[in-house]
Amino acid sequence: MIELEHIVRTFRADPEKPPVTAVNDVSLTVGNGEIFGIIGFSGAGKSTLVRCINLLERPDSGSVRINGVEMTELPPRDLYRARRKIGMIFQQFNLMPSRTVGQNVAYPLKGSGLTREQQRQKVRDLLELVEIGDKVDAYPSELSGGQKQRVALARALANDPNILLCDEATSALDPQTTGAILRLLSDLNRSLGLTMVVITHEMEVVKAICRRAAVMDHGEIVETGDILDVFSAPQHPMTRNFVRTTSHLSKLDDLLREKSPMVRLKEGQVLTRLTYYGQTGISEPLITSAARKFDLDLNIILADVEIVADSMIGGTVVIFQGAPDRIDGALQYMRDKNVKVKVIDDARVPA
Repeated sequence: MIELEHIVRTFRADPEKPPVTAVNDVSLTVGNGEIFGIIGFSGAGKSTLVRCINLLERPDSGSVRINGVEMTELPPRDLYRARRKIGMIFQQFNLMPSRTVGQNVAYPLKGSGLTREQQRQKVRDLLELVEIGDKVDAYPSELSGGQKQRVALARALANDPNILLCDEATSALDPQTTGAILRLLSDLNRSLGLTMVVITHEMEVVKAICRRAAVMDHGEIVETGDILDVFSAPQHPMTRNFVRTTSHLSKLDDLLREKSPMVRLKEGQVLTRLTYYGQTGISEPLITSAARKFDLDLNIILADVEIVADSMIGGTVVIFQGAPDRIDGALQYMRDKNVKVKVIDDARVPA
């Protein structure tokens, strides 16, 4: 559905200074009906890239094909028609405050050829679709953040788009409302067959609804892959850093640096970090099994484990205590179960 090839977009704010490259030689594809995530820290170039898809930002060079049509070569009238089939929602909703909810949703229908009654019915249907049918006569100032985003979503769907671009669409929302909006997006993807591109700096958003993602850094795509691969076994240093900074396990570095009592070992103890990925341990209590099987005391210091794409990723920081050979056996047992084991500190006395 979406094919980007060698996209470059630069900006020149000061004619006396060299241009700033916001997007640098980016190529990626998004399949029909897919929810594709683009993640990265602020300033990575994500928003500029997504605006190149509908040519709100025209690339300096490169190819933008939507369903096989080269967008950069379309004359203005054809480009206008093509853009009507690409909906977009933003972080700040972009609603017109002086117009009602219904009027905001109806705005894109001007020139659609629908009668006034057909437009009114479509607005009602769209608001029911996004679960705020009772807000048709309300004004944006009377709505919560989540309700405003639902209005923006209904407006983006007014022209029956094939593609929906979501530019940090949940960043202004609280976690509970974010979850509700993401469930709605997922439902719309299934029911309408929408192709979605989700731009975000929040890893939880991508984990919740995307199956594939690209990671951006300084205008470039540094890693692309299935969500499970990107988060469980990141290949690029930037991706590893991104994953680490959003994990509770990153607190381990602080505890070690501060020489916290939580990670200060007694004689005979071993401090380890266990990393899970794939189908590891979903139906088996590995830590409990290891403690029983090898007669050990295990103390979980930190844990950050979740199910992504029907697989478990994350890890735990555990102190093993017991006979040295039994600890070795337990660590090997974990490795045999496809758990990555890293010994952080070892206070066993050599034989």
